[in-house]
Amino acid sequence: FIYLIEPGHMYLMEDEVLGLRHYLENGGFMMVDDFWGEREWDQFESQLTRVFPNRKWVELPLEHEIFHCVYTMKVKPQVPSIHTYQRGYRTERADAEEAHYRAVYDDNGRMMTLICHNTDLGDGWEREGEDATYFELYSEKYAYPMGINIVVYAMTH
Repeated sequence: FIYLIEPGHMYLMEDEVLGLRHYLENGGFMMVDDFWGEREWDQFESQLTRVFPNRKWVELPLEHEIFHCVYTMKVKPQVPSIHTYQRGYRTERADAEEAHYRAVYDDNGRMMTLICHNTDLGDGWEREGEDATYFELYSEKYAYPMGINIVVYAMTH
């Protein structure tokens, strides 16, 4: 299980592209989190395309099992960073209003990569003791349940 954060400026060396492809195609799982806006998406997507030149990502609908396997999510969770929340904003950038959950599958239909874009689930896990209201609004409601769903889904599919 790889947890990759802030990939909006990532550039993979050729051996990293090959190693990541090998890992994922041989049973590995990668969760990508905490990157915002179209520019960061475009950069990440360019690297993802290098890893999987013959595969396309798909947008997951809210009905997908990953949103319901343990906890039922009524929305695709969007968790701002704690600093963005404390400044009074819901998202990191103006072009990041909607959370996206995208996936890349192998030839057998196994999800190899889950991409959580325009959200920061990790801040909901790591910042819980810093702000009680943030914890109640984002950690308890969205970050923990979605994280548990992701881990359970990845380990059982």
